[in-house]
Amino acid sequence: MKDQPKQPVCVVIGVGPGNGAAFARRFGLAGYQVALLARQIDYTNTLAKEINGSRAYACDVTDAASVERVFSSIHHEMGDVNTLIFNAGAGIWKSVEEITPEEFEQSWRVNALGSLLVSQQVIPVMKKNRLGNIIFIGATASRRGGAKTAAFAPAKAAQRSLAESMARHLGLSAVHVATVIIDGVVDTPSTRKMMPEKSDNYFVQPDDIAEVVFNLTQQPSSTWSSEIEVRPFGEVW
Repeated sequence: MKDQPKQPVCVVIGVGPGNGAAFARRFGLAGYQVALLARQIDYTNTLAKEINGSRAYACDVTDAASVERVFSSIHHEMGDVNTLIFNAGAGIWKSVEEITPEEFEQSWRVNALGSLLVSQQVIPVMKKNRLGNIIFIGATASRRGGAKTAAFAPAKAAQRSLAESMARHLGLSAVHVATVIIDGVVDTPSTRKMMPEKSDNYFVQPDDIAEVVFNLTQQPSSTWSSEIEVRPFGEVW
């Protein structure tokens, strides 16, 4: 009897009750094994029980040793990574006069350095297999700096530039790299609590973002998108 082929592997980095969980559920529904990465695994352990073929891993994306250790475990326990979704983000909302050097560096380490470290773990096998998707979840702050985004905007801009460089470099190796710029407030229990007066069309729905991201990974190589924007109808832009 022939061995059954393994299900493809999707790694979601930065899994919480909003977008991260929605990504995990959508790819799990499509038959992927899903690796759920977060700094703490209390939530991801619970989520893993809901999604067949999923596993929870504790990972600090700013720590090269932690990233290498976790991806080694994923490779041995689940197989080659087919899709990587980088959803981790450090949002520090302060002006240039308020931000500390430590906060500025931490935002860069999560959003930019973290993106580099995890990408370097999956690129070799994706190139070898000539198959792979690396998707970064970006923000409008990557395009313009608001008064209170003195740390966040430079960090997301660095991430966006890294993604563009990667897309240019890896396209010929059949690795699809793309950024999804979310322009809006994601609908989570915490954002609803902070903005109880806002109507439904003010918020970005995690399940809808997940569908966009999944479809992005299914694009034929002749029509790859390297960057797309998503926003709710109620968002001012």
